[in-house]
Amino acid sequence: MLYDVVIIGAGPSGLSAAIYASRAKLKTLIIEKKWCGGKMATIGLLENYPGFYDEISGHDLSIKFEKHAVKFGAKLVYDEVKKIDNNTIKKIITVNSNYNTKSIIIATGTSIRKTNILGEEIFIGKGVSFCATCDAPFYKDKTVLVIGGGDSAIQESIYLSKFAKNVIIIHRRNKLRATSILQKRITLYSNIFILYNYLVKEILGKNTVEKVIIENIKTHKKKEMKIDGVFIFVGQIPNTSFVTNITLSSNQYIITDNDMNTSVSGIFACGDVREKLLKQIIISASDGAVAAIGAQNYIELCS
Repeated sequence: MLYDVVIIGAGPSGLSAAIYASRAKLKTLIIEKKWCGGKMATIGLLENYPGFYDEISGHDLSIKFEKHAVKFGAKLVYDEVKKIDNNTIKKIITVNSNYNTKSIIIATGTSIRKTNILGEEIFIGKGVSFCATCDAPFYKDKTVLVIGGGDSAIQESIYLSKFAKNVIIIHRRNKLRATSILQKRITLYSNIFILYNYLVKEILGKNTVEKVIIENIKTHKKKEMKIDGVFIFVGQIPNTSFVTNITLSSNQYIITDNDMNTSVSGIFACGDVREKLLKQIIISASDGAVAAIGAQNYIELCS
């Protein structure tokens, strides 16, 4: 079978692309490795997605995205893409099958760079978060710990400070890695504190995060710290390991223009997998719509 468009990834950008493509009567296939929604599906509650002012879980919003795409005829398969062959008719090689298509939309997103701290995995969504914009309002007047020392950690800490009573940044080095302008800016916030030369060894609690064990890397002395939440910002990894012959940034993100075109004609990229400033669900959904229209125009021009 020859598809008009194959979308790799079923996060908000991929599913949005599927909605627009299938609604335009394009023969659309979505290939997803794990589950619909991507990281969106792991978010406990969303308060900032337009139209859902009574809050909605990331899982429930993911289901709505999926149903919307399938409603217009998009087909969804669970498989892992291993390689793309870029010819006039493009071929996508997966673990279990091969798919021929006129165009491709890459929407594979990123994987969170985790710390492997004891308790991290257990408390994801229960006090451990990787997104201040998503979860900061749930920590109003509480004390949160931020792990990281780069730009993202500082930017997210500043955002958290608008809600939390105290924001404690813990960094394993004796100075931050963030740009100087951000390091200066953070000094303006009286409720942000920095602990240098410390590592988090364990995250503890019953049903939610209650405390952490931290260790001084110089003295190796450990101490317990009561905390209401842990935000981890040690980087993200773009899911581009299968991508070849497409221009990537130095951080391995896909570079696109404003119309989501990659360096290869007929291959588009959208969502968090592409090089951009802000990573949010609404922006990824917008990217997906643009990519689908781009694919439609490409197919029409090549017909």
